[in-house]
Amino acid sequence: MRTGLKKIVCGMSGGVDSSVAAYLLKKRGHEVVGLFMKNWDIADEKGKCSSDADREDAQYVCDRLKIPLHDVNFVKEYWNEVFSTLIKGYENGYTPNPDILCNKHIKFKYFFDHALNNIGADAIATGHYVKTSVFENLENPDTSEGIKLMLPLDQWKDQTLFLSQIPQRALQKSVFPLGDIFKKDVKKIAESIGLDRIAKKKESMGICFIGKRNFQSFVEEYIEQNPGNFVDVETGEIVGTHKGAHYWTIGQRTHLSGLDKAYFVSSLDTASQTIYVAKGTDHPALFFETLFTEPVHWIRKPPRDLIQNQMCDVGFRYQHVHPVSPCTLTLSGGNSLIVSLAQPMRSIAAGQYAVFYKDNECLGSARILRTGPSLYVLNYKDRVKFAREFS
Repeated sequence: MRTGLKKIVCGMSGGVDSSVAAYLLKKRGHEVVGLFMKNWDIADEKGKCSSDADREDAQYVCDRLKIPLHDVNFVKEYWNEVFSTLIKGYENGYTPNPDILCNKHIKFKYFFDHALNNIGADAIATGHYVKTSVFENLENPDTSEGIKLMLPLDQWKDQTLFLSQIPQRALQKSVFPLGDIFKKDVKKIAESIGLDRIAKKKESMGICFIGKRNFQSFVEEYIEQNPGNFVDVETGEIVGTHKGAHYWTIGQRTHLSGLDKAYFVSSLDTASQTIYVAKGTDHPALFFETLFTEPVHWIRKPPRDLIQNQMCDVGFRYQHVHPVSPCTLTLSGGNSLIVSLAQPMRSIAAGQYAVFYKDNECLGSARILRTGPSLYVLNYKDRVKFAREFS
């Protein structure tokens, strides 16, 4: 943050993380203003969203902390820039990440601009478990080299993947008070300041607009069923039918009945609505070692080796629960990347994000357009080549 910072708008969700974030900022001496976002209209769905209860909890927290709470409605923006993209992705056989899209388009764009332009904030804050390179010097940082997005102390709660598309302009005026705190201590702080009921709330792990329904029942409200076949990737035999490829993602178990072994989705053909499936959770058709991405977003700047040599070694992951693994990046046309993994990885799907790291810094990310051939395909080609050479 810049010298003389006084006013911080903290996103309030009604949960323990944003509540403690606001408390810590106020304790540090800043003028804190709460801001509650409404991103989904309950009238648009049949299920029940927890938004109203969360708004009540946010007000309860702000009253306890003696800070004002403002409201902002981003329902239209969320529909246009997150939800519509999500639905289009499913229709095309992709596996989108709504959290990355929401952070990129809503929290660190519309929310950020609203806080600075309409409330007069010097910066915004959220309850994300991430750190920045100015964490210990919030009031007078050096931004000449750009602000780094860093791994938090509590790496079990690490959320850098979800913020991997954050623009630098927003990161320079964003504060993450929980970056140096373990989750268990966040709950203890909440209890110590009289927010017991907030500390005991069940963590929200799903997406509000899906509610308590399963994913398939939600999707069929927005995408028409398009039946097709499950086809064994090895034999080419039809082993079952489905209501549409948009319900499925790579690596997902199919639960087909009457078969001797579980089948898992290995690839999707949306043109024919054919879903290829493989027997067993460790089948080589589920593993990939090469990815091709859209143009990459670098939070600060591209790695020097990538600029100089068109290649570089970095860390990689595509799900926040996975550890960072080594990979090699090769520049392709238009700032796109070819990602070569040091070890094959399971269930990588188009539409997910390849997120890159160097030491403790999250460098940025790129949406995955497609994977290279699976280990099964590569091994099959090797067997064919061997047979031809020795026949």
